[in-house]
Amino acid sequence: MSFASAWLNEKALFPEFIKEVPDNQIGIIVVVPAYDEPSITTLLDSLKSCDEPDCKAEVIIVVNAPADASPESLGNNRICIRNTEQWRDNNKSIFFRLYVVDTGKAPVPGWGVGLARRTGMDEALRRFNTVENPEGAIVCLDADCTVEKNYFTAIYNELVSKKDRKACSLYFEHPLSGSLFPADVYNYITQYELHMRYFVQGLKYSGFPYPFHTVGSALAVKALQYVKAGGMNRRQAGEDFYFIQKLSPLGYFTLNRTTVFPSPRESKRVPFGTGVMITRSMDNNNNVFLTYNSLAFSDLRKLFDIVPTLYPANRDKVGYSYNILPPGLKTFTGEEEWMGKIDEIRRNTSTYESFMKRFFFWFNMFRIVKYLNHIHTEKYDRIPVRDAAYNILELSGFKDIPEDICQLLLYYRLLEKSERQ
Repeated sequence: MSFASAWLNEKALFPEFIKEVPDNQIGIIVVVPAYDEPSITTLLDSLKSCDEPDCKAEVIIVVNAPADASPESLGNNRICIRNTEQWRDNNKSIFFRLYVVDTGKAPVPGWGVGLARRTGMDEALRRFNTVENPEGAIVCLDADCTVEKNYFTAIYNELVSKKDRKACSLYFEHPLSGSLFPADVYNYITQYELHMRYFVQGLKYSGFPYPFHTVGSALAVKALQYVKAGGMNRRQAGEDFYFIQKLSPLGYFTLNRTTVFPSPRESKRVPFGTGVMITRSMDNNNNVFLTYNSLAFSDLRKLFDIVPTLYPANRDKVGYSYNILPPGLKTFTGEEEWMGKIDEIRRNTSTYESFMKRFFFWFNMFRIVKYLNHIHTEKYDRIPVRDAAYNILELSGFKDIPEDICQLLLYYRLLEKSERQ
């Protein structure tokens, strides 16, 4: 029995889809959920143009549909399958094996992108399990993306070949101009991407130890770590966010030596995310994107500055630490909860390192987002993303910060690309 056999027998959603035995040197499997994606060949052409890595690779397209899929969308699914198979027939010399998996229409309750991604990742795990390769990378990508030429080689060099690395977010950039979309779309995606990067920079400023992007089309995890994390979340949306919360304390990093290029297109297929934001902005003519007030991250910084002083400490000191918390945090976390949680963490840890790790397992990114949403109904007003993004950089000590929103986003991109990993 190989490393994932027991898990697959118990947790996999479906039996084996792909009957062809994987190559013994398989090291990278890219999983692409595809619903209503007749133009899948744009992605395939992008992958074809990539440099070949020092391992074998596969790409699995998971064609799927929710229970309420329209006849037009189901027809586009059939076109997607046909186009993928024709593309494969016309590109027999590509360095990766290409498979298309058709799950049909809503094969299990609650079907959505989370279950589609989970299905493909389970299948990738099964293939790594067949060749007994727990170090193989299961990579998430979306059908509307393109990738940089070194996509496969960077994943191999920075993740697969390094034993100490378990999972990563991949650096991404949305197109900010062009002729494929109306000018308003590029305006909105500029603001939304700045919001995403501002959020991560705000986490860094606050002292949160796991400040990572949670983009489903730009993440990768080694096969064994996928098992340890319990598999991809089954949620209909936000599955990437919840999955990364499990991975981030365990050797997670940002792979910034290649780039995924997600599409800024509109979408109504999930409750939230980039496509939904673009759709709502277009529908409501929202010219200014409002984001979290930078003061909320300053309050988090004050909280996280206190945490190291709580180990070792007596109960009176815990009570004192609550008293000096920023007022907004007190409205979010009551004194009884604070005292009880710190006592519980202390009882279950024996070192400073384990205490800190357990604290941030409790006050994780999910709890931070809940706090931010809470505080913007109780204390702070949301502010334009350009202002917030400028403020947090200034608070962080950066100089020569541009004020133009496009230049500001490019400044943020450069910061992330230049960070040493």
